[in-house]
Amino acid sequence: MIHPTNTPHNPDLALEVRGLTKSYGKVQALRGIDLQVRRGEIFGFLGPNGAGKTTTIRCLLDMIRPDAGSIRLLGINPQSYPVDAQVLTGYLPGEVQYYENMTAEHQLRFYADMRNGRTDWKYAQELAERLSLNMKQAIKNLSKGNKQKIGVIQALMHHPKLLLLDEPTSGLDPLMQQEVLSMLREANAEGATVFFSSHIMSEVENLAERVAIIRLGEIVETAETSTLTGRAIRRLTVRLKRPANRQSIENLPGVEVLASSDETSFTLQVTGDMEKVVKVLGDYPVLDLETDHPSLEETFLAYYQK
Repeated sequence: MIHPTNTPHNPDLALEVRGLTKSYGKVQALRGIDLQVRRGEIFGFLGPNGAGKTTTIRCLLDMIRPDAGSIRLLGINPQSYPVDAQVLTGYLPGEVQYYENMTAEHQLRFYADMRNGRTDWKYAQELAERLSLNMKQAIKNLSKGNKQKIGVIQALMHHPKLLLLDEPTSGLDPLMQQEVLSMLREANAEGATVFFSSHIMSEVENLAERVAIIRLGEIVETAETSTLTGRAIRRLTVRLKRPANRQSIENLPGVEVLASSDETSFTLQVTGDMEKVVKVLGDYPVLDLETDHPSLEETFLAYYQK
């Protein structure tokens, strides 16, 4: 059990987690999670599917009980005072359940009623317009992306002090993904702390100031986003109009030649800064150039297999 008196609270932190563990039978989902998120921060929770992101967020709101550890949301123990914690929080679950026969508007008004009038309905309508959501359409006739928009709106429409979002852009097209990220930046500018999970590295890099990386139920690293970006791994496929000096490419720091059919075609793995690679390739006439980011799991393995 987590008791309100046995864990000191840092007033500068919006979210403080110590030693959080959770098992489902023999499966250990969380293995001693420690997290500290500062007030007013945008914090990314990054990890592959099944790493423990959703379990962590559900524990934070007392939707499931951890086996051990302590949690504070804005200084509140959510196990002792779940309603107080949820009043200050905007939560978007990974899979939102709706009353399918309701319209989007009726569903959002239902959420507003549950918050005892704390919702800014004009703001909710503005969000719906920005997301191109038809509020009069029955939810059962909406696409997965449009259902996701309802979840985003309900999380934001009461101007919460803390946002806990599980894969907030899931199911959205690229244009709507960018719109949602803009909304989160605006909420943060107004004072909200944003904690969001994702398995999309570029999304976290684009939004978060700091990142915690979770893998197999453990936090393997917490870092500034710029640090994570500096370690980015890319695959680079280049075709040249004339042969290149392969040795000059292989000698570049952070570059590994994965394949080379001849001296005019190379597949490279580049860790970190691309600038030196581009400068070397600039000495040759480039016929074609493609870049690709390996999956997050591949990136983790590259970082942590040592």
